[in-house]
Amino acid sequence: MKLSLLPGLAAATLWLTAGAAHAQFDPLQVRGWAAACANCHGTNGRAQTGNEPLAGQNKDEMMKKLMDFKSGAKPATIMHQLSKGYTDEQLSAIVGWFAAQKK
Repeated sequence: MKLSLLPGLAAATLWLTAGAAHAQFDPLQVRGWAAACANCHGTNGRAQTGNEPLAGQNKDEMMKKLMDFKSGAKPATIMHQLSKGYTDEQLSAIVGWFAAQKK
C-alpha cells in the first residue's frame, strides 16, 4: 500500500467510526421503545397522579437520571434494571422523544 493513501484511509475510518457512535434510529422504533414506559409514566409520557410525567421534560435532566439509574448511582425499584436494557444511544433517542411531547 502506498504511504500517500494512509492519511485518506485513516480519515475515512475516523469518519465511519464517528458516524456509528451517533446512530440514527427510525422514529417509529423510538416511539415503540418509549411505549414501554407507559405503564408507569403514562401514554406518551403524560403520567396520571402519583407517577413522574416525562412529556415535555428537559432532555438533559432525563438523560442524567437514566444514566444514574443505569450506573446504580440513583436508587430505584425497577428503573436500574430497565435502563440497562438499552444502549446509551437508545436512551438518548427515547428521552429526546419524550422531551418533544407536549405536557
